[in-house]
Amino acid sequence: MKRYFITGLLIWIPLAITIWVLAWILGTLDQTMLLVPWQWRPAQLFGFDVPGLGVILTVLIILVSGIVGHNIIGQRLLRYWEGLLSRIPVVKSIYNGVKQVSDTLFSSSGEAFRKALLVQYPRQGSWTIAFLTGQPGGDVADHLPDHVSVYVPTTPNPTSGFFLMLPRSEVIELDMTVDEALKYIVSMGVVPPPRKTKPHAAAVPALDN
Repeated sequence: MKRYFITGLLIWIPLAITIWVLAWILGTLDQTMLLVPWQWRPAQLFGFDVPGLGVILTVLIILVSGIVGHNIIGQRLLRYWEGLLSRIPVVKSIYNGVKQVSDTLFSSSGEAFRKALLVQYPRQGSWTIAFLTGQPGGDVADHLPDHVSVYVPTTPNPTSGFFLMLPRSEVIELDMTVDEALKYIVSMGVVPPPRKTKPHAAAVPALDN
């Protein structure tokens, strides 16, 4: 009975968590319907809510924003909007910081979160998985000329972690995708990535500058 019960848990727990996460995402995105005038909302037109319309509306808003932002008029409007936000004391700091991070993360030419690494943390001889985020900048680069910037996520919640700057020679590039590394971290090592047949990558002199 114990074995059957555990087997049943292994079947239902991943499904239940998946449904819960999807329901939370849909519920959050459906809040976008608050932007629609009250008389045009499904509850007013049809007498009941239609789940998922907020997701469609969110996708449309993002696509339209991207299309507008790619033309000359849209770019001018965007610069005017950013200039307006930069005049607001507290908003300026938050917006500029978030924008720099998002531009770096979503840049097709950037290297942030493109490579999984093996680093020694929190002490020598203790290894963990980290992600390459770039290289030290500003005055830090003058003091640490041959270092890389890495993000060490916590387990099982990878959204929190630690930012470290380590020597290239002490960082090993792993032959696994970022998705595989995240699964390994979230599962606390229970779900290892598939083993590759080719030899392990050498230490980080192999990382791109």
